[in-house]
Amino acid sequence: MAAVMQAGLPGGTVDPRLWNAATGLNETTPSDGGFLLQPEYSNEILKNVWESGMILPRINKITLSGNKNSMKFNGLDETSRVDGSRAGGIRAYWAAEAAEKTASKPKFRQIELGLNKLVGLCYATDELLEDSAALGQTIQTGFRDEFDFAITNSIINGSGAGQPLGILNSGCMVSVSKQVGQSADSIVYENINEMWSRLMATSRPNAIWIVNQDCEPQLNQMSVAVGTGGVPVYLPAGGASAQPYSTLFGRPVVPVEQCASIGDTGDIMLCDFSQYIAIDKGGMKSDMSIHVRFIYDESVFRATYRIDGQPILGSAITPFRGVSTLSHFCKLDAR
Repeated sequence: MAAVMQAGLPGGTVDPRLWNAATGLNETTPSDGGFLLQPEYSNEILKNVWESGMILPRINKITLSGNKNSMKFNGLDETSRVDGSRAGGIRAYWAAEAAEKTASKPKFRQIELGLNKLVGLCYATDELLEDSAALGQTIQTGFRDEFDFAITNSIINGSGAGQPLGILNSGCMVSVSKQVGQSADSIVYENINEMWSRLMATSRPNAIWIVNQDCEPQLNQMSVAVGTGGVPVYLPAGGASAQPYSTLFGRPVVPVEQCASIGDTGDIMLCDFSQYIAIDKGGMKSDMSIHVRFIYDESVFRATYRIDGQPILGSAITPFRGVSTLSHFCKLDAR
């Protein structure tokens, strides 16, 4: 970034690692335009975003190529697993020899994702730019953490308007009601048990619990009554030789600050994020300007990333037998 600033100054030295891509008045004079940061640098930030944490590495992400800015997916329009409804209408049946066969066909739905732009802007003083070590640590870590936070928040809470559709606002989210007479801001074993029973069986090997940290005292106190005593049902994380996360029904319990505070809907959720599909453009674009804050001795660095996403299912699924709908995503209602 220090090299970018020097190249942008009138008469400044252009580091050969930079390539001229003026965005101002013309394409040849650095002082009228700007320089893109090295793609390797900005993509390293993006790589750290997608490889760290517990949520983003789990979603199903597809990178667009060429000039595409959207993608359509043909998915099954399946809302029920009862006879005649699997795959939206496929039916298999037992038939006698030479009996007439009855045709059936699946029903499809189309998922269309279009890229939305996430932007980060950072001002760096000349004094900070003179200290390359501090600059790299401060700006790279800051952009990485903020983009991680914003993308994760959109996957959980996104409205779908100008941003990805979050699981909480999707049609496939299953809501589990509180127990009769349950205290405010509490979590009891019956809540957890019912949420587990509403998760599609195929999602159980991949699902994780995401919770607000305010929930942890309640989770630590959960137990199943046995006679006059009780048995703990929450397994806290162990030491260095054990799992780094606590578990419920054998699945990790991950504190996520984007979850609602305890007692509000969405404070604890059970999610299989492999059933969330996203598209991106494959990289983060970074550029800078020395002009926006020139009289303040500040340079401006900008990072943009284009992404969209939503759950694969359009609605919860009615099982073959049973009265409760199932999904890849379950939440506990407000208490």
